Amino acid sequence: MSRSRRRPRLPSPPVKRARRRSHTWRFGAAVAGVAAAAFLTVVYWPLDDDLERLVPKLERMVAVEPEPETGSAAAPTGDRFACDVAYVNDGDTLRCEDGTRIRLHAVAARETDETCSPGHPCPNASAASATAELRRLAANRTLSCERIGESYNRITAICWTPADVEINCAMIRSGTTVVWDRFNRERAICRSW
Repeated sequence: MSRSRRRPRLPSPPVKRARRRSHTWRFGAAVAGVAAAAFLTVVYWPLDDDLERLVPKLERMVAVEPEPETGSAAAPTGDRFACDVAYVNDGDTLRCEDGTRIRLHAVAARETDETCSPGHPCPNASAASATAELRRLAANRTLSCERIGESYNRITAICWTPADVEINCAMIRSGTTVVWDRFNRERAICRSW
């Protein structure tokens, strides 16, 4: 019998198996990047266009009170402030010398083009008569005002003349404007200071 020589069996080369890679870390990194981009967009978005509008809000948030201007009594003290009336825009809006725009709280007047906006109360009196009445009450006077809120970059407020006449109420009683009930329920006008 012949013996055949057996060759030693060499180990076969390792079979390359497909590696399963987890893409979870890539997904997590992508989500984190999107979240960071969204956060930065929200935080910094309005700085170019609306900086003037945001500064007063930021000052209120950090309780920084602006320094009073020389000759102006419009520096706020809490929710009450003084307004040296520079201009009467229409029957429910005026401007202080320091540039503050005030919208009379809970008062509705016709627009200067004699229209009333949809959903707003509409008085029978003309816009011109309401403007004339507000000028008579407030023009060139220093008013004491109580801040109620904000509306379209204006402070909504209840204001009083130096003789302690509530302008909001006087405008209603004159018949040139009407009470805006929705806002009057939040803070009623025609109350004494």
